[in-house]
Amino acid sequence: MALAGPAFGAVGRPEDRLADPGLESRAEQIGRELRCMVCQNQSIEDSDADLARDLRRIVRERVQAGDDDAAVMRFVHDRYGDFVLLRPPFNPVTALLWAMPVIAFGGGLAVILTRRRRAGAVEPPPLTEAERRRLAELDGGGA
Repeated sequence: MALAGPAFGAVGRPEDRLADPGLESRAEQIGRELRCMVCQNQSIEDSDADLARDLRRIVRERVQAGDDDAAVMRFVHDRYGDFVLLRPPFNPVTALLWAMPVIAFGGGLAVILTRRRRAGAVEPPPLTEAERRRLAELDGGGA
């Protein structure tokens, strides 16, 4: 249980949590949609970075001020751009980001197919006369 303690409190300091459990739950849900720009692969709720802590405070302030979830997300997005969203919108700027898994998969598949085709098409050179004699010696000597 002692090792699982950090998992129960996503926000590092208890004084940063909202007193109202409903508002705190909303703030945590919003925080799970926002990327820590220091850690990059963690939400602000999962990160211990100072910037994530600041973003958690901003989210909680906006929730406590009465903003709905979309307004809070818009507020943070307007200040930090698409990168702060763990699921950025599909638009011309992020199209390559969204297409990258398909491109990587297709590229890997193309490399595999090309190598297979080349490996199957190459015939080994014929044995020289000396190699044939040596092979015959080996075959005859082992029986």
